[in-house]
Amino acid sequence: MIWVAVSAGLILLVLLIIFILQNQDRVIVHYLGAAGELSLGMALLIAAVAGGILVAIAGAARILQLRNQRRHLPSPSAPPGPTTTDRHEPTPGP
Repeated sequence: MIWVAVSAGLILLVLLIIFILQNQDRVIVHYLGAAGELSLGMALLIAAVAGGILVAIAGAARILQLRNQRRHLPSPSAPPGPTTTDRHEPTPGP
């Protein structure tokens, strides 16, 4: 299974390198008042990585929210504690 993941990652990396090499046109990028010039492929790669980071942050926040919510729920596998109706009263003898 690890070899499949490594192979898929290497193929994806080769495709990414080909994409960047084919998109070498220089573009001016404006972001929050700052401007810079870089290749189109690199600009798109940076945008994709930034989007992935934002999705990872949102996913991590949701996972933490669900874990916190689960901690405050009663455990369904735990046996309930004794109640007054569960106790057996000794029956009076003759």
